Amino acid sequence: MGSLLRNKLALVGGIILALLAIVAVAAPWLAPHDPLRVNLPDALLAPCATYPLGTDQLGRDVLSRLIYGARISLLIGFIAVGIAVLVGTGVGALAGFYGGWLDAALMRLVDTLLSIPTIFLLLAVIAMDPAERLLQLGSLSFVGWAVKGLLSAVDPNIVMLMAVIGLMSWMGVARLVRAEILSLKEREFVLAARVLGASSLRLMTKHVLPNAMAPVLVSATLGVGGAILTESVLSYLGLGVQPPTPSWGNILNEGRVALGVAWWLTLSPGLCILVTVLAFNLLGEGIREWLARSDN
Repeated sequence: MGSLLRNKLALVGGIILALLAIVAVAAPWLAPHDPLRVNLPDALLAPCATYPLGTDQLGRDVLSRLIYGARISLLIGFIAVGIAVLVGTGVGALAGFYGGWLDAALMRLVDTLLSIPTIFLLLAVIAMDPAERLLQLGSLSFVGWAVKGLLSAVDPNIVMLMAVIGLMSWMGVARLVRAEILSLKEREFVLAARVLGASSLRLMTKHVLPNAMAPVLVSATLGVGGAILTESVLSYLGLGVQPPTPSWGNILNEGRVALGVAWWLTLSPGLCILVTVLAFNLLGEGIREWLARSDN
């Protein structure tokens, strides 16, 4: 851990993400205005003392919307990557540990999904209404049914967005876990546990899988930034988080139509996305280097 803290770039990334997490959690106390309050007399005001980042076409405070938008964007990023890691780890573990026809079938599924341009698949699924999306998710993965219970408690659009991004991102994790397990299951400590009578389930859960998770941690860290970027692109296209709920992507989309007269509407959310994705990449690369040194 000491060598990770000495990595300046990883430390910078970690500090930025920690600050973002604090801002997201403390949004009700940090936001100077209600992010949903419409105030037409103050529409399209440039940055000033009252509105440090200006206002949008409806007179809403951009800074307050960015602060609340951090909650949505970070939540979608973490949950989507969590889904991808769960599904990818399960598929990769089964393929790598048991091999044979199961490995061949699962890897052909992975290859097939990877051959489809992800953005087109995302657009096709997101463009459906929530009920149709849920049915589509159920056919794409065995965890598709799990989002049903959330739809009644959380904004269905946000839930489906998290699920779709996660279920379109698990293939790389599956390949990574499979490769690690193929190597680990032939190690001496695994063979010794097998000789001592350990069951396949115990071998996988106690000996193989825990030792295969280090590269998954790196992949997940980098993946959160990618998921946030994907959400921003979809919201920018009008297919992600829907107004009036603020996310960095739809704030950027709303600013696009007034770009010529209100530059601040696109600059601030664009910088938020850039800095956040960069921070996750810096932290991920730092963890990768730290793990490489630990192995040596």
